[in-house]
Amino acid sequence: MNRIALVTGAGSGIGRAAAIRLSQAGLRVVLVARGADALAATAEACPRPTLAIPADVTDPSAVDRLFGQAEHDWGPVEILIASAGAGYSARIEQTSDADWHRMLDLNLTAPFRCLRRAVPGMRARGYGRVVVIASTASRVGEPYLAAYAASKHGVLGLVRAASAELASTGVTVNAVCPGFVNTPMTATTIGNIVAKTGRTTGQARSALEARQPIGRLIRPEEVADAVWFCVASEAITGQAINVDGGTVQS
Repeated sequence: MNRIALVTGAGSGIGRAAAIRLSQAGLRVVLVARGADALAATAEACPRPTLAIPADVTDPSAVDRLFGQAEHDWGPVEILIASAGAGYSARIEQTSDADWHRMLDLNLTAPFRCLRRAVPGMRARGYGRVVVIASTASRVGEPYLAAYAASKHGVLGLVRAASAELASTGVTVNAVCPGFVNTPMTATTIGNIVAKTGRTTGQARSALEARQPIGRLIRPEEVADAVWFCVASEAITGQAINVDGGTVQS
């Protein structure tokens, strides 16, 4: 397979693991993240050719620019993995407008813009794969996650609507919904728990591990395997695949 994939959030965590997994499968991978150094580290871990494009996907002009560069240098993007994202935790009354918009801009609007930009070419060629990294917070609500859960519920609605619209075109659209994954984002969550509760780092980590029936954090590579499952299949679309150690049964 010599198709072209574009992965946002490729500088670390799930995005990096997904980029490496796609590269191992023989794809050429366009790596997108804000930090050039982080992209370089991901590129070094990929066995196939990569194209690194530093960009902030919350910038309204960035998506057209990065897709345009990928098309100019390599050709049309056939596989889109929208992995860039962030979390935020606060009481509802302590969630500012800026916090709310930050979650929506990164976790919902940026994937929408990437999908909107990728779809015309995919539709014209009769082939495309879109996988959005959502969350178990796309499936259930939890205290102190109003902005984050709203953004992740929204992106699951986007996936479902897009998959229904594109089902007859050869383009599939799916979501992967991780639980707590051993990534920098979860490390930030652990740090916040320590700061707010006085627990030690080990205690905070153990508390998150205990919330997943398998008793540990998910490995990024396990999420990347689910991403590849969606990419490799022609018949799976409109689905939200949980990778959470049994936390949310569906």
